[in-house]
Amino acid sequence: MNLEQEGRTPIKIYNRGWQLAAVAMLAVRFVQGWIYWGGATRRFIYGPQKLDIHGHWMAYKFQTAMPGALLGTGQIVAYLLHHFTLLYAGLIIFSGIELIAGLMLLVGFYTRLAALATIGLSTILMLLFGWQGATCIDEWTMASSNFAMGIALFLAGSGAYSIDSWRLSRRAGLAQNGIFRWLGGALPLPMSDISFRKLAFTLLGITVLFVVGTYDYYRGSVVTPFHGGPVSPKKHHWKLGGGKLGPDGSVTFTAYVNAGTPAEPSNILEISLISKRNGQTVETWNSASLIRLPKNSIRNNFAYQKIHIGKFGIVGPVGAQGTIHLPSAQKKTALNPGEYDLQMLSVNNNRWSLPVHLQQ
Repeated sequence: MNLEQEGRTPIKIYNRGWQLAAVAMLAVRFVQGWIYWGGATRRFIYGPQKLDIHGHWMAYKFQTAMPGALLGTGQIVAYLLHHFTLLYAGLIIFSGIELIAGLMLLVGFYTRLAALATIGLSTILMLLFGWQGATCIDEWTMASSNFAMGIALFLAGSGAYSIDSWRLSRRAGLAQNGIFRWLGGALPLPMSDISFRKLAFTLLGITVLFVVGTYDYYRGSVVTPFHGGPVSPKKHHWKLGGGKLGPDGSVTFTAYVNAGTPAEPSNILEISLISKRNGQTVETWNSASLIRLPKNSIRNNFAYQKIHIGKFGIVGPVGAQGTIHLPSAQKKTALNPGEYDLQMLSVNNNRWSLPVHLQQ
């Protein structure tokens, strides 16, 4: 068909196609904006207890990310947990960016700038929480979807029904403003079709690597069989270390709940000390013994998620780290020098062990 005979020029067809694509992206812009706007307003307006430092606030959530956080971000979280001012400021800044970027997307104001902000937020959330999800990798799904939507909105802009478009209609000169073209969203990016295509395919490649790479790391099913992840999001695990055994049968060791669902803690009902020489149990701290432990028997590394004494034994929420001291369970116990095994038994019948040694 001859476009000139139809009374339409190629540029008009091009502009019409771009406008239709931008209109088609309205639902994506709304959802992306609402996700971040909603998350921030829950903390600032509708659920302010999430920022109330005297309650179960966001610091607890961030600590649960530590076991599976990628690229050293877990160490950053640990540092922040020990520095309250930086921690609280970081949470406020993060939530503030969510609030502003979400609102900007909802109304279409500097749409591409807001989209870039959500790409950054999605990346941070993926690195911290991408491993979590008891039934499926829920946090990975959210982060990867938001990442892709941010890429699409950066490339397509806001199109019609946006403040960017309204501003352009009032000030036609903005069409020649490079900053407005790159950060706004009412017009295509100021580049040739070839350059735009290269940029789009580059961002597609980054998206594929980011999404498929993290998926393979967390669950396999790409070049390896399906697996539960390097850090299980549903099965609790205790990492034990630093065992010190006294001649009277007392034990001191470090403990870290480094896997499992943050929705529920791990519950330890029994701890035993077993001789490796003859396999006999020489000490047992049952549920009744554990719930009577003094509070100073547990020294936690962080002020938020804590290992503590519960109704039936020792309770360990995900991300909790600390040192546990168990006094001798029997009176006048005298252990023989040698190798022993400290075993912890959970309510789910899971066991974790730690070799301990008593020197002569």
